[in-house]
Amino acid sequence: MGRLNEYQVVGRRLPTDKEPTPKLFRMRLFAPNEVVAKSRFWYFLKQNSKVKKASGEVVSVNQIFEKRPDTVKNFGIWIRYNSRSGTHNMYKEYRELSRADAVVSCYQDMAARHRARFHSVQIIRVAEVTNADVKRPYIKQILAKNLKFPLPHRVTKVMKQHKTLFAGKRPNTF
Repeated sequence: MGRLNEYQVVGRRLPTDKEPTPKLFRMRLFAPNEVVAKSRFWYFLKQNSKVKKASGEVVSVNQIFEKRPDTVKNFGIWIRYNSRSGTHNMYKEYRELSRADAVVSCYQDMAARHRARFHSVQIIRVAEVTNADVKRPYIKQILAKNLKFPLPHRVTKVMKQHKTLFAGKRPNTF
């Protein structure tokens, strides 16, 4: 699965004499391109509101861009997925630069941990979560103020004039 973009798709039922101005439906979807976004829109609209592609029309498709794509943020994602044994609801947290990157990480994580394919995972909601509201311990551990990463196996460089072919002891690399 490649890079996903966030799209806003607006559609409605075709106007009739009985209903000249039908109700508009708006969805925010994650897809690789506009064609897949419209396809997913009709898939979900058919499930929720009994409107098929044959009896409806797409009013607009807009790509949504991240406001601050250079800042790391915490995202909470509510998902529903079909496994081999049934349908499950889930909440997961990710630390990414954008909503689309968090959703890509979610799809990769679901494929790795639960063997859930793209078509069996439905993103219900994606929200930015503040540091105080983070629930998962694997994200909380990264939020520590005095976080340090060790640098293991440090090999010191010896100047060429002091370098020998054979050394009397093993190097100390920690």
